[in-house]
Amino acid sequence: MEDQERLNNIFFGLIGKNISYSFSKTYFSKKFKNLQLSNSEYLNFDLKRIEDFSAIIHKFKGSLRGLNVTIPYKLSIFNYVDHVDETANKVGAINTIKFANNGSLIGYNTDVFGFENSLTPILKKHHNKALILGTGGASKAISYVFEKLNIEYFKVSRNPKDALQISYEDITNDLLNKYTIIVNCSPVGTFPNINDKPNIPYHFLTDKHLLYDLIYNPTETAFLKEGKKQLTQIKNGYEMLELQAEESWRIWNN
Repeated sequence: MEDQERLNNIFFGLIGKNISYSFSKTYFSKKFKNLQLSNSEYLNFDLKRIEDFSAIIHKFKGSLRGLNVTIPYKLSIFNYVDHVDETANKVGAINTIKFANNGSLIGYNTDVFGFENSLTPILKKHHNKALILGTGGASKAISYVFEKLNIEYFKVSRNPKDALQISYEDITNDLLNKYTIIVNCSPVGTFPNINDKPNIPYHFLTDKHLLYDLIYNPTETAFLKEGKKQLTQIKNGYEMLELQAEESWRIWNN
């Protein structure tokens, strides 16, 4: 009987790999309860490979309304949507999918909205150059926002591949005097490896710097703690996640 009742439910969910820690499931389940949406359900679709995505679509045909997408599928999911929103296309990463009334899948990127609206209220005049630690899918939305805000940036990589990338060894005192925003887009420091931190010269940081970590678990990463010791401004990724989740909800219901 319970399974029969679930057939009438409206489903949302998260596509990713090893996502038992998911922020999204907890967030939206609580939201549905607060809004008294008893027939709405949010599921984790933990896929070993992106090719399994088609089976999810087939199984929940007609009852899926929207999906969030996380690592490592923000790029490969492009092959499975029918249309891509302009922002997601420019960023080169999709983290939200809407199921249109005609059955087509539309890809969006709400990370841009989340990051921009959590960052701009805390920016100061001297925050006009940035370092992005990591070059994965998450860094694409961050660099897009910096371009939009006319903030110069370098991506920091262990293996720099172009003129916009530098190595961790290139981060000197002189560089840090100019690049006062540092965003950690890498997974370094995520639970349970909470003592790990990106390899940068923290002793060169000052109260002019802003350290932003996309990680939200733990709430204060080793990266942020090191910055705090140097009196830097710090922020984790929780507000960004809330904002991008709400933007996903707006898209699904628009």
